[in-house]
Amino acid sequence: MELPSIRNTFSRLTKKQLFKGYIFSLIGLTLAAGAYYMTTTSFRAKAPQEVKSLSELHALPIVVPNERYGFALDTFQVFESQITNGSFLGDILLKFNIDYPSIEQLVRNAKGTFDVRRFQAGKPYTVLTKDSTQRADYFIYEPNAYEYIVFHLQDSLQVEKVEREITTEIRTASGKIPQGGSLWKTMSDQNLSPALADKMEDALQWSLDFTRLQAGDEFKLVYEQRFIEDQEVGIGRVEAALYKTGENEFYAIYYDDGAKNEGYYDLEGHPMKGSFLKAPVRASRISSYYNLNRLHPILKYRRPHYGTDYAAPYGTEILAVGNGVILQSSYTKGNGNFVKIKHDDTYQTQYLHMQRFAKGIHPGAHVKQGQVIGYVGSTGLATGPHVCFRFWKNGKQVNHLNMTFPPANPLPDELMPEFNVLKDGYLSMLNSIDQPAVAVKKKAEQVAEAAGNPVAGQP
Repeated sequence: MELPSIRNTFSRLTKKQLFKGYIFSLIGLTLAAGAYYMTTTSFRAKAPQEVKSLSELHALPIVVPNERYGFALDTFQVFESQITNGSFLGDILLKFNIDYPSIEQLVRNAKGTFDVRRFQAGKPYTVLTKDSTQRADYFIYEPNAYEYIVFHLQDSLQVEKVEREITTEIRTASGKIPQGGSLWKTMSDQNLSPALADKMEDALQWSLDFTRLQAGDEFKLVYEQRFIEDQEVGIGRVEAALYKTGENEFYAIYYDDGAKNEGYYDLEGHPMKGSFLKAPVRASRISSYYNLNRLHPILKYRRPHYGTDYAAPYGTEILAVGNGVILQSSYTKGNGNFVKIKHDDTYQTQYLHMQRFAKGIHPGAHVKQGQVIGYVGSTGLATGPHVCFRFWKNGKQVNHLNMTFPPANPLPDELMPEFNVLKDGYLSMLNSIDQPAVAVKKKAEQVAEAAGNPVAGQP
């Protein structure tokens, strides 16, 4: 707009209108000035307090989001429950507004990831939803501590299995078997997992018959404790073991060269894995020994007992004591269900009174040392659940408890320096078990430090 027209417009305003505009302008300026003054005064008055509050921010607790299954649970409505007997996936999801076509598609998408027919009663599940009146967003099922299954209930309808991250700490344990006690009770009294006894037996099963332990025997262990989210979830491998009985000491050191040499070795580098296990049943006791003049408990007359009886609960796994081929898996009135194995041209073994055979056990089948071939029972002439174990050498039954076998060939010379470093590290840890415990370190750091070889990057 040009200047003359502005002037003309202004001249057309009446004095009353000009005065009214002036008054409103004056009021506006006054309010603006007051607001500025109040703001400035408020800022000046509160500035010292704000500076003080800023200095106190570091003392405020940090709010950590409640995250689980990879989701921020605070952003969902969370429903947690357990699978009940007879419940199915559809029964659960229908309650959360998932329609039948979607459920059917979820079942199809789950194939190859998880069998929805294998929900177990008592296992936990979680449903996440943004709005409980609308279709739920996720269904999460936990079959075990190591993994969980996520069902995406919205557009993708995908099903995924997520394995939780497992962390491992190296721990130590030791104990002495008291009079009238047992290995398993000794560990239980120290709040050690029963699984640790099994793991120790895995390491020493070629050296010790765990049915013949004595009061006063001592053990020391270096083993892996597994964690998920700072919660103990199980025992890993026993890395090193020492068992002392009488004047004898038995060591087992786990070694893996990353190629073909892997397993437990003695202090000289000989494989612990011998030709035969010391016993065919774990967690058992000898109820009757090899005896050429035994009074038969059922027939009530004396006759030779060419085997060793291992008493154990019904259903206990029976293990092949060595590699071989099944000669017989049959039933007779005296032996009950039995299996006979040929190991080579010299040795054969037999296992009597089985409750049943393991899957795949039949004449001609090849078995490996430690493989389950059957389960403890009392079939045939037996007064209770046990396995009668018999051992043949050159066609003659012998007392296997008196047998000795030459050690296997040691590790190759080129691997011994590496093995000795590892061995020295574990021996140092075993020897220091009775000393006050220190903070647990990472596995590589502990072993290398004990061996006097710091891990790269460590001082």
